[in-house]
Amino acid sequence: MKKENDCVFCKIANKEIPVEILFEDRDIIIFPDKNPSAPIHHLVIPKKHIQSLAHLEKGDEKVIAKIFFAAKDDAKKAGLKGFKTLFNVGPDGGQIINHLHLHILGGWSKKSDIDMMPHPNLDK
Repeated sequence: MKKENDCVFCKIANKEIPVEILFEDRDIIIFPDKNPSAPIHHLVIPKKHIQSLAHLEKGDEKVIAKIFFAAKDDAKKAGLKGFKTLFNVGPDGGQIINHLHLHILGGWSKKSDIDMMPHPNLDK
């Protein structure tokens, strides 16, 4: 798997940075966001370095499908009846970490909190 030298998510995938792993297989990892924007805020990342959705290549279909199915399963395990998912793409789209990652957001108890999502500080 290609690794970008300063990519924090590559370091997590390679176990150089410890995180609480909620799910892992040979292609993806799910872990809680370090700076959550929702009561439940998990990240799903591919172990392969892909900069963003804009950088997908032929052959990435399998890992993208795994990301979506893993997000569905993670939300169910977390007891979420409803949830939001989000990809930020590029700096103009709010992407801070240049490694593809899907946000799973949920667990709100007030409609006003749901309506303000995605949070302005998401991915900061």
